Amino acid sequence: MRSILKCTCWLLLFSACMAWTEAWAQQADSVAGKQADTATLANVIVSATRLATLQQWVPYSSYALQTPMEQAYNPRTSPEALSYVPGVFVQRTNHGGGSPFLRGLTGNQILMMIDGIRFNNSTFRFGPNQYLNLIDAYTVDRLEVVKGSGSVQYGSDAMGGVVQAFTYDPGFAQTPQWHGNAAARYTTADMEYTARLSAGYQAKNATVSGGITFRQFGHLVGGDTTGRQSPSGYSENDWNLKTKFRVGAQAELIISAQQVSQYYVPLYHRIALENFEYYFFHPQKMLLSYARLKGATGGKWARQWNVTAVYKNSTEGRQYHRRNNANYFEEKDVVDSYGFVADVYSVFSKTWSATSGIEWYTDVVSSSRQRTNGSNVINERGLYPNGALQHNFSVFSLHHVAWKKWHAEAGLRYNLVQNKIPATFTELPGVPNGESVSITPASLAGNMGLTYTMAQKHALYASVSNGYRAPGIDDMGTLGLVDFRYEVPAYDLKAERSVQSEIGYRFDGNKVQLQANAFYMHITNLVSRVRSGKDSILGYPVYVKTNDQQAFVRGMEVSGEWEVIRFLKLSAFVAGQYGENLSRNEPMRRVPPLNGLVSLFYKRKFWYAGAELQWAESQTRLAQGDKDDNRIPAGGTPGWQVWNVHAGYTANLLQIRLSFLNLLNADYRTHGSGINNMGRALTASATIHF
Repeated sequence: MRSILKCTCWLLLFSACMAWTEAWAQQADSVAGKQADTATLANVIVSATRLATLQQWVPYSSYALQTPMEQAYNPRTSPEALSYVPGVFVQRTNHGGGSPFLRGLTGNQILMMIDGIRFNNSTFRFGPNQYLNLIDAYTVDRLEVVKGSGSVQYGSDAMGGVVQAFTYDPGFAQTPQWHGNAAARYTTADMEYTARLSAGYQAKNATVSGGITFRQFGHLVGGDTTGRQSPSGYSENDWNLKTKFRVGAQAELIISAQQVSQYYVPLYHRIALENFEYYFFHPQKMLLSYARLKGATGGKWARQWNVTAVYKNSTEGRQYHRRNNANYFEEKDVVDSYGFVADVYSVFSKTWSATSGIEWYTDVVSSSRQRTNGSNVINERGLYPNGALQHNFSVFSLHHVAWKKWHAEAGLRYNLVQNKIPATFTELPGVPNGESVSITPASLAGNMGLTYTMAQKHALYASVSNGYRAPGIDDMGTLGLVDFRYEVPAYDLKAERSVQSEIGYRFDGNKVQLQANAFYMHITNLVSRVRSGKDSILGYPVYVKTNDQQAFVRGMEVSGEWEVIRFLKLSAFVAGQYGENLSRNEPMRRVPPLNGLVSLFYKRKFWYAGAELQWAESQTRLAQGDKDDNRIPAGGTPGWQVWNVHAGYTANLLQIRLSFLNLLNADYRTHGSGINNMGRALTASATIHF
């Protein structure tokens, strides 16, 4: 099977080369810059430069995914939608999680955003986390991924790249009108019941849209010999509301709010492998709201401008009890985030433009823990210091130059972060007491990239990007059970830093599209957990974070599409990374194995049908932390191949999609995951528009 896959990939690349030769012989089309306004949205990237830009011009690896919940492969969540993006590998600690890997990095080394607003906060965890699943995929109109760049564009955390969700933006209408839709999904073996209802109103000067989502996920049934993995199911309720008003002739006011609430999300591997009676994330909520005023002027210094005020609330509760232990624990972390973003788009000449602005975010952390022993309820210090603060201020300027066939990007960002950690009082061994700490790490990041377009269809690009991640409250103040270890605070951390170099090629023909890139990233001040002597707490080894290490990640990604005949399209991608911790002379932790996808779809006006093969090689290059991780099998994670079949039909206002998943019932998990993926199953979804 693997040899068939490789032959298919080579066939696709060969066909792309043939198309390149044919297109090169044709007469060049008009200058690409003249067609930016008429380009389809699928060919435009916003996140790479904070400006709507033709993908052919972007000097970084990027990808745009339209309306993920309407894709033929029928994804369940936002993380599952990303697993179909070339170069993105998704790890699943639990059924309610999904952590994307970009350029070998994940967790708080990836910046997630919604509508230009930071989704990350200062307690986002190091290593794989579940937070991307707190973005309701039904509210997402477009997902964008920028790999290896983003710190200059958006600030701290974007070392591996940026994942940005753009929610549905209701347009104005000359004639008032109502619209809406109702959607439902079901997966066999009671693994999913979903209902979604949304509606909107459009008028000449005002619009409003919103919706509610109810989801019940049953225990995940694995393939082959795994069977039902209990407990792993959970419930979820979501809502969203967005309004937009015209303010004069040149301005708009947008007010938006959305919330995802998940209940009793089990951490399966704790129960299966670590003798816990139960371990739940409950409740798990994310509320994001903002008000944005944006407009346009005729001036060159502020051709377009926008000002955004943000409020975000994150609530994460944890309830757990270990068998044969008299103590029952309940923890809760609440982060209230306030933000302000202002930027302007300037056009200095026909060839030179810039986006500049300021950003400010503040996180206020409340954290608590209750330990119940019989009739005694004891209040203890939470996972984070109660009352911890982070202030995050940035100023940036990104410049764009377009001259004939050349397009250049260059920018700088200055970022100042202040972390205030209140005093800690505990009797646990190895934990300093009575210390109040304040640090102010600052970073200056820059990037530059150059794209050369040939005959409009071809583009060569090269770029160099600085990345950084300022230490957060999770890095400095964690005290408690994390993964398979007990972590204690670290007060002397510095910002992680990276430098990535990338070269790439794009071909955008009538029947063939191709992207290929190679990159090298060098990381300094890498944050990692190290064993603190031989201390143990609650039977777990004690770890503390340090960042005195260096590492590198290098890799390549190739993706393409080929219209074999009319209505029949072959798609494929392959991605691989190699990471090494230079300070420890061992592999970097959790680096994804070589992986890819091949799909063949036949699509007519009203219906489609297709099949796909997802695959990953085994990963046997393990760091010591991987070997100590009970979620990774001894010797490494085995390779896997999964076949899926999809079909759909649209008739008037009704859309039906069917997905036959894991046809061969393969028993598998993605590298680093704490639960096996779904076995053979059928997912059916239907949407009615009205």
